[in-house]
Amino acid sequence: MRKLMLLSVFLGVGIISQAQKKAEIEFEVSGVCGMCEDRIEKALDVPGIISAEWDKKNKKATVAFKPKVLTEAQIHQLVADAGHDTDKIKATDEVYNNLHGCCKYRDGGSCAGENDHDHSPK
Repeated sequence: MRKLMLLSVFLGVGIISQAQKKAEIEFEVSGVCGMCEDRIEKALDVPGIISAEWDKKNKKATVAFKPKVLTEAQIHQLVADAGHDTDKIKATDEVYNNLHGCCKYRDGGSCAGENDHDHSPK
């Protein structure tokens, strides 16, 4: 009887987890360096996001998320709130201006020749 109860619990959990479908989106995010990558991915480290990666080379974020928890617009807003423009939402000038100098992608920021993980925020 106990085994039957445990089996029922595991099956129930499996059904619930499958009911929470995941979606995946890819979108453009402006940035220039590893520090930008850290900031963007940290901004996407919230409940409802399963995984998030930003590719510095192609300037794209790939995000797997639970659409019952977050919308695509909310995900874009999280990135913009961290100071990075997406293809749908532009970061405010106030937040953008607080980025480290090398991260200022609108102004041609570049971390060329620098260790792009050792910068302190402005």
